[in-house]
Amino acid sequence: MAVAFDEMNIPGGDLRPAYQELARWLKETPPEALEYRRQEAELLFRRIGITFAVYGDSDSTERLIPFDVIPRIMSGKEWGVLEKGLKQRVKALNMFLRDIYHERDILRAEVVPDDLIFQNPVFRPEMNGQQVPHDVYVHIAGIDIVRVDAEDFIVLEDNARTPSGVSYMLENREIMMRLFPDLFARHRVAPVERYPDELLSALRSVAPHGASGEPTVALLTPGVYNSAYYEHSFLADKLGIELVEGRDLVIKNNEVFMRTTEGLKRVDVIYRRVDDDFIDPLTFRPDSVLGVPGLMSAYAAGNITLANAVGTGIADDKAIYSYMPDIVKFYLGEEPILKNVQTWRCREPKDLAYVLDNLGDLVVKEVHGSGGYGMLIGPAATKATIEAFREKLKREPEGFIAQPTLALSTCPTCTASGLAPRHVDLRPFVLTGSKSTTIVPGGLTRVALKEGSLVVNSSQGGGTKDTWILDE
Repeated sequence: MAVAFDEMNIPGGDLRPAYQELARWLKETPPEALEYRRQEAELLFRRIGITFAVYGDSDSTERLIPFDVIPRIMSGKEWGVLEKGLKQRVKALNMFLRDIYHERDILRAEVVPDDLIFQNPVFRPEMNGQQVPHDVYVHIAGIDIVRVDAEDFIVLEDNARTPSGVSYMLENREIMMRLFPDLFARHRVAPVERYPDELLSALRSVAPHGASGEPTVALLTPGVYNSAYYEHSFLADKLGIELVEGRDLVIKNNEVFMRTTEGLKRVDVIYRRVDDDFIDPLTFRPDSVLGVPGLMSAYAAGNITLANAVGTGIADDKAIYSYMPDIVKFYLGEEPILKNVQTWRCREPKDLAYVLDNLGDLVVKEVHGSGGYGMLIGPAATKATIEAFREKLKREPEGFIAQPTLALSTCPTCTASGLAPRHVDLRPFVLTGSKSTTIVPGGLTRVALKEGSLVVNSSQGGGTKDTWILDE
């Protein structure tokens, strides 16, 4: 595997400009002072109660995501390129989703194969021809980005259904400001605190045309047993909107109302954190108790906006991901600013043959997988695991894609033996309203805390860092 790009140090001993002030500060700060603040941060996270659940983990239901106190720093110029590329990509994703549920020009042009859409379990035929308020499908996107050199940002995956993690971005910043005011004073860090305002304004802007002057927004959660429940309650609180479960909502005359102490109140926009399958037992899974019976009828009647729209899961599909450069060119007539990782589609015999011959060097992912589960990381896998995966690939090749093992960039991180480089990725959050697309400068940096590990997912032992974009 190639040597990882070091975001702080230039080969030969020089520092990258964005990190010069941090390096000076680190020199002046005794290791015990840093350790003390690291423990303080952990204490604050415990007190606030920022935890997440790990499904199937018998040790404990709730865990603290480890937080690293050394910020990841990026120059304003680097951020400018990334921001432009993210806006371009999300615009193309929205146009793609509208097209596959309406005219299907991209399928007629044979840019994307029909069967990849129509035989896809997350394609929702119920959305065929359905008008979506303001033609926005993906209101909140979390795009996972990695770096392998100084020039390029590479998209690892698109999260267009219910991307999570923004509460950690906001809490990480708040805790850093409390514990490291001296370090902040030395930098001009672009603020992320306006995210809740930007989100609320984007959600209100996409209310159905018949909504009242000040549209009512509610956040729909599956409830306290969901792994991201902390984030749901945190965001509802920050946005000043009601946190509701399916049983709190009722449909009358194809309009959505929530039960309140003053009686029923009309709802115009639902920021939903419940998956398509469970959102309406009359349309999707009849055994779902998380959804609202009749919600899809109100949606079809144009009386409610669901953010994100139903059916956006097709844009999360890792086989569709491999077509994103073509999708950007098809809808926008532009070259993609952000690159894709080279991807082999195992559904294609030529690609499958290559993947089977090179399993030990590749990363193989399920097309519908998430959270770092169901993956094979060839270079780190045992012979037995590789052989088991080989059989799986032969049985259902269409369920997988493969990619080279990327040397994710590294950032300085606090470890038991002092500061050391650890691999990172970045999830910026892209908000699309009826008139504009906004991105707060930064995002959630996830860090692989085990030496040499490339797996940054919190469910697999990864941690998080604050992400500083320098305001230049």
